[in-house]
Amino acid sequence: MKKKTIVVGGGFGGMTAAAYLAREGHQVTLLEKNDQVGGRARVWHSDGFTFDMGPSWYLMPEVFEQFFADFGVSRDRYYDLYRLNPYYRVFFDSNKTVDVNGDRGAVEQLFEQLEPGGADKLQRYLQQAEYKYNVAMEQFLYKEYRSVFQFLNRRLMTEGLKLNVFSKLDNFVERYFRDPRAKQILEYAMVFLGSSPKNAPALYSIMSHVDLNLGVYFPHGGMTSLVGGLRKLLDELGVELHTETPAGRIVVSNGAVAGVEAGDRRFDADAVVVNADYAWAETNLLAPEHRSYSPRYWNSRVMAPTMFIVYLGLNRKLPQLVHHNLYFTNPWDDHFHAIFDKPRWPDSFSYYISCASYDDPSVAPADHENLFFLVPVAAGLDDSEEIRAQWYEKVLSHFEQLIGQSVRENIVTSRIYSHRDFAADYNAFKGTALGISHTLGQTAVFRPSHRSKKVQRLFYSGQYTHPGVGVPMTFISSKIIGEAIGREVQ
Repeated sequence: MKKKTIVVGGGFGGMTAAAYLAREGHQVTLLEKNDQVGGRARVWHSDGFTFDMGPSWYLMPEVFEQFFADFGVSRDRYYDLYRLNPYYRVFFDSNKTVDVNGDRGAVEQLFEQLEPGGADKLQRYLQQAEYKYNVAMEQFLYKEYRSVFQFLNRRLMTEGLKLNVFSKLDNFVERYFRDPRAKQILEYAMVFLGSSPKNAPALYSIMSHVDLNLGVYFPHGGMTSLVGGLRKLLDELGVELHTETPAGRIVVSNGAVAGVEAGDRRFDADAVVVNADYAWAETNLLAPEHRSYSPRYWNSRVMAPTMFIVYLGLNRKLPQLVHHNLYFTNPWDDHFHAIFDKPRWPDSFSYYISCASYDDPSVAPADHENLFFLVPVAAGLDDSEEIRAQWYEKVLSHFEQLIGQSVRENIVTSRIYSHRDFAADYNAFKGTALGISHTLGQTAVFRPSHRSKKVQRLFYSGQYTHPGVGVPMTFISSKIIGEAIGREVQ
């Protein structure tokens, strides 16, 4: 008889874990508390607009291609993909605007303009980033770490200096570039991995290889098309989906999982995979004696930021924008201090502007613009109506100054989303959008474990676990644990 496995949480980690488990021959049931799967990659429809509510960057395309290949199918059967041009536009405090695209010569020339010798420096920087990326993909990312000795192995010890595991990204980038604008372009991705460049291991210079070498893509119809593609695959694999079914308790019998209770229903299980918020699930779904980590442990973690988000639908086009837009204040250190060192709403801030309607007409009515503004802020802050109103005005005012025109009279629909929404919709610990940060002490084996230390056949996937934050990372996490469960639970 097939082994029964319950997956709690229908985010990317839960959906991909369910797929691998079904491939391994398990009878899989997925429970999702919200009315649609996708987790943070849910969609909001309003006045003819289709807003991706969460992830909006499609990076590391080979991870997605490999995922579908693992099931003997091609990704393009499930959704269409296109390469962005430009990849993104950067607005600097100096009112200078630059575009980063797939033309390597143009990007090298851009860095040459930012700093003498910048083209040669960028070539050397990207060479080391590509080397580290290839080693990480082959040796470290697709691997479950169950002890510190698996992580601190001979390869890491011999390659550690080359991989810059034990140095900080900001210091490493300064070996190549001193111009703050060049550094910002090479370091900005750390925000989306939930870290500060001053605290993140220099290993993460691989992110420059990810966007500048591998390219930035996007699914037609938005990231919700990726969710729809995964749901189609799950249907083909026979996974049973239950939305609006929040888990209430993980049932433990004789030291092993026996099932999951959801409302007045009980789903029996030979194994359980939790993709819900790790800290919340440990604290709320398990009795104290079955928890691997204490409240003190979770409170001592360096939390990744949450996001203050404003979704806007406009009845006009904005030619100043491309699909991905980044504004960097200079210096940007104060913003990072406000996130990681002394948590508070920042005085000055950098932010991201998505304009998916720039090259995807399906996400907005004709001659309209689909925007969202994302300001990284510290988790656990007060998120009152008064603060939301202040920050809505602050973000819109800055944006209008940035593009040199008013947009308020063109707003058709709007929505604010921040701490308390992440907590309510995803049970996010301290309202975080991303989980825990990528510091050296929270990398690989030092992240929360893929498997319970107290309960047999209880597993975890998603952004808290190795390899960490980001959509491709959750796909890799599920491959690691899904295949492990397939070997062990038979």
